[in-house]
Amino acid sequence: MKHLFAAGLGLVLAASAAAQAAPPPPPADPIQVLVGRLDLERYKATIKGLTQFGDRRQGTDRNRAATDWIEAQLRSYGYTNTARLKYDFFPTDPRKPSGPAIANRPDAAQGGGRYRGLRGPTGVNTDPLRQPDVKLRALNAQPGDVGPREEVYCTKVGTTHPEEMYIIGAHVDGHGWGEAANDDGSGTALVMELARIMASPDVKTERSIRFVIWNNEETGLNGAYAYVAQRAALQGKEDPVGSGRYPEPRWLGMIQHDMMLFDHGMPRADGTVAKAQRPEADVNIEFQSTAKFAAGAQQLAWAFAAANEAYATDYPAAVGQHMTNTDSTPFMNLVPAISLRENERGREIGAGWDPHWHQPTDRYATFSDQDFRLGLNAAQTSLGAIARLTGATLVK
Repeated sequence: MKHLFAAGLGLVLAASAAAQAAPPPPPADPIQVLVGRLDLERYKATIKGLTQFGDRRQGTDRNRAATDWIEAQLRSYGYTNTARLKYDFFPTDPRKPSGPAIANRPDAAQGGGRYRGLRGPTGVNTDPLRQPDVKLRALNAQPGDVGPREEVYCTKVGTTHPEEMYIIGAHVDGHGWGEAANDDGSGTALVMELARIMASPDVKTERSIRFVIWNNEETGLNGAYAYVAQRAALQGKEDPVGSGRYPEPRWLGMIQHDMMLFDHGMPRADGTVAKAQRPEADVNIEFQSTAKFAAGAQQLAWAFAAANEAYATDYPAAVGQHMTNTDSTPFMNLVPAISLRENERGREIGAGWDPHWHQPTDRYATFSDQDFRLGLNAAQTSLGAIARLTGATLVK
């Protein structure tokens, strides 16, 4: 019996010594923790919240109400520095910063890829009677008008380099007599979810992040152009001097999110598109190869692709060299700028890969959880990338 007791005690002591000698487990990746805070149902709920304002057409009361709602949400996350950028929209007045249509701007020549394969019908629905939901048709009835516009933004201030920032954007306005759930409720909700997570008191970043919800995208990127016109010259200026406050930190990169949900593949011969998300769906990350900052934009795109590889749960990323007709366009000759989308903007969306684009069917109920999960993977991609780029950490 004594021999058995001694042997057992020896085993216990050996196990205890081995446990003490074993190295401690590696600390959790803080960025993985942040990405884990993204939630599919919460992302869907934010998109649903945006659809209560219908298509949020620019120049309408529903657009203004949506902007107020977004700002209230950002404040509820903890942002006390929400602000509005104000501008005028008079499309026939070239003197206004939002004035000339995008086709008349020098950077409008930047285009998408060449069409290949089958094409489906595209266009903007302008017939209200094509919306079968009478309540939604009434909600969307007020036409847009010229005049004052506003768009809201907030800032996560960096702890060591508050004078530098990345801009994360999406646009609130839509059209087509639907709910603009995908274009661009899906992108706006993504930006809001990133802002919510980064606002947590235990999240610190070395550099600043600005979350902007553009207006007037559908009329020619007017809200983004107005932002550049008003704020580009203010970059990196401390105000007041010695305060450590930078109303417009120096831009390090601009990342746009526009249409995140629907990747069902090429149209069939009859112009229809598959009802289910294709298994090979991906998150498209685009830069413009002819932009002045193309080299930096390409590096930024690959940084996002690497974050997708590390943190996205379901869908991979694809990097492309054609970025067109998106709110990152006004920035691309001033700073590295990229765009995240469901499909290639110029070649695939323009060829009818998304039959709900600018149509009455762009409604929350149109999309499945597979579709919403593609948007969530884009959110995982952007959150992982921007957390890496800004030096995000978790503090107790």
